[in-house]
Amino acid sequence: MSLAQAMPWRHADTAESAQEATPAQSTGKRFHMDLPPSSVQRLYRLKHITEASSFAEVIRNALRLYEALIEEVTKGKEILLRDKEGNTTVLRVF
Repeated sequence: MSLAQAMPWRHADTAESAQEATPAQSTGKRFHMDLPPSSVQRLYRLKHITEASSFAEVIRNALRLYEALIEEVTKGKEILLRDKEGNTTVLRVF
């Protein structure tokens, strides 16, 4: 999947198509999600660790990070993790 396919609102060819592809920004949108217990635990843990004020904040931050990672990977870049000893590992995003 190309970046334009993954994020059409960032790669629209015309102003009109950009408006059509842009997700609701000012009014917001409610989502109802059924998550398995393990995902709910992860959400609670991330909220606690990051001291986020809400689950929505955790999800917004996660989406920003995920979008940035995908954007860089689709440009052909690798995301590297380096431990304290200097060893690097490639982070597989998708």
